[in-house]
Amino acid sequence: MLINSLKDADGSRCTLTFEEADQWLRATWSGHVDAAEAMRGADNYLAKAGPFHCPFLLNDNVELHGSWFDSVEWLERAWLPNALALGLRYVAHVVQADKGHDILSLTFPEPFVGELELQIFHQVAEAEEWLRSCQQGIAWPTTAALNSKTPPC
Repeated sequence: MLINSLKDADGSRCTLTFEEADQWLRATWSGHVDAAEAMRGADNYLAKAGPFHCPFLLNDNVELHGSWFDSVEWLERAWLPNALALGLRYVAHVVQADKGHDILSLTFPEPFVGELELQIFHQVAEAEEWLRSCQQGIAWPTTAALNSKTPPC
C-alpha cells in the first residue's frame, strides 16, 4: 500500500509503502538523492509511519546513486529517537549498487544491535529473509486489531 512518494525536481524519489503481506514498511530510494532530500525523506518516514506502529523497516537503496547522506550523527541524534518512539526496532538496510557512497555500510560494517537492530545487505531478498526471521516470536495483534482501520504491524 502506497503511503507517500516524495519526488524531487531531478526525478529522484523516496517512496514509503506498507507491505501488507509482509507486515513491514519499505522505504525505496532512487536516483541521485542529496543530503537535503535524504533528510526530507527520513523526516517523511517519521511523519507518515506513526499510524502503522511497525517495528520493521526495509530501507531499499539499490536504485540510489551518489552520496546520499553525510550525517550519521543527525540520524542518531535527531531521527533515531523519534523512530524508536514510533516503535521501529528492526532495520534491513540494502546498500546502493555504488557501495562506495553508502554511509551506513561504511559506518556500520558489522550488524548494530541495541534498542534498534540494523543489518546491512547487498540484496533485497536477503533483507526480506532477515526481516521475516525477526518476525518469528513477535506477538502479533489480535483479530480486533486486525479489523481496525490502521494496519497492524
